[in-house]
Amino acid sequence: MTEAQSDPAAAQALAEAAAAAMWPRDRAAQALGMKIVRVAPGSALVTMTVRADMTNSHRVCHGGMIFSLADTAFAYACNSDNRNTVAAACHIDFLAPAEEGEVLEAEAIVRSQAGRTGVYDVTVRAGGRNIALFRGNSYRIAGEVVAGAQAAEFA
Repeated sequence: MTEAQSDPAAAQALAEAAAAAMWPRDRAAQALGMKIVRVAPGSALVTMTVRADMTNSHRVCHGGMIFSLADTAFAYACNSDNRNTVAAACHIDFLAPAEEGEVLEAEAIVRSQAGRTGVYDVTVRAGGRNIALFRGNSYRIAGEVVAGAQAAEFA
């Protein structure tokens, strides 16, 4: 067991370090105006304000923008243990429209993590309403987000 796995404060510090290392390279999230509100071991909360250029012909937020927000929260949650992790599969259900000017919140939570694979649920909300439900399957690849911060091998 690594120090981060046995010490909650170390796990939190590692999650924050991984997010801080990922953010400068995350140009898509930056371009869409996303903000990381919170990251913790196995979870993340990311926000995005719906801009006019994010709306579709029905004058509501384009589904691809909502998916991008959910996928970003998923990425920060599944990399929070500093092991390079990518999406293997994702699914989204759109429940309600989001309007221009609304602040969307995507909250990702780990549901299962075993070996190289994981399952994460992301709920996208606006003004207390559920906008979308996203499920992502993750796959760990070689390497660390912050090189040398953790020396553990895959379980």
